[in-house]
Amino acid sequence: MALYIASLNSGSNGNCYYIGNHKDAVLIDAGLSCRETEKRMKQVGLSMSKVRAIFISHEHSDHIKGVTLLSKKYNLPVYITTRTMQYGRLFVDERLAKTFIAFEPVRVNNINVTAFPKEHDAIEPHSFIVDYAGIIIGVFTDIGIPCDNLARHFQKCHAAFLEANYDTTMLELGKYPIHLKNRIRGGKGHLSNNQALQFFREYKPAHMSHLLLSHLSQDNNSPELVKELFETHANGVRVIIASRYQPSEVFLIENPLAPKYEEPKKEEPVQASLFG
Repeated sequence: MALYIASLNSGSNGNCYYIGNHKDAVLIDAGLSCRETEKRMKQVGLSMSKVRAIFISHEHSDHIKGVTLLSKKYNLPVYITTRTMQYGRLFVDERLAKTFIAFEPVRVNNINVTAFPKEHDAIEPHSFIVDYAGIIIGVFTDIGIPCDNLARHFQKCHAAFLEANYDTTMLELGKYPIHLKNRIRGGKGHLSNNQALQFFREYKPAHMSHLLLSHLSQDNNSPELVKELFETHANGVRVIIASRYQPSEVFLIENPLAPKYEEPKKEEPVQASLFG
């Protein structure tokens, strides 16, 4: 039993995360165009034929750009709150528009997806955990401040996409106007590198194998800086930067405590004795 995960893109220019098993998958957010989503999945050997649903975290354009066309082209249900769809001005076929309720798992074949509220300047923002056979993946981006819900769900994860949006000094000395700086660091915007690291160090579960640092700012962060910062405290966790320019590789996530799954052996046919 395993889950395969990849970041197709992560940043203010578009966010889309793939999580699936050997036959079914979901997309968390659809912030790339339909064509670009297809292109990037093909680049890393993934197929839209396995995707069964799209889950939308909030209405900002970098999370919803491709959802309408992807849903229409592949007949995919879109799980989204009513107010998020209204504020995002999305037009999803009513047959395919589904809602979700915080803390109540949505079952997509053998995959369970559970949403919970987060702190962000959107109308009804949510984070997600994806569970298959006890393997749990978290998607935790666009977070103003860590909350108790985030801590509780992070501690369950075998792998997670965790926001590390900005370096405090780079933001302070950077070119952004003061109102934008205050929006980013004001508790409803994004997590800084230091906030994310402190959270990781405090709540990292012993069974976590992969951490994909996500939604890095193009202007106020450095992939090299934040990776070095986290690797110093990784303690065996593989740290990956989720790029804003290209898809990540596909990572295999397993539950080390679960028994290894093996295909059952086919029994050899028994030949009847001619003299029995």
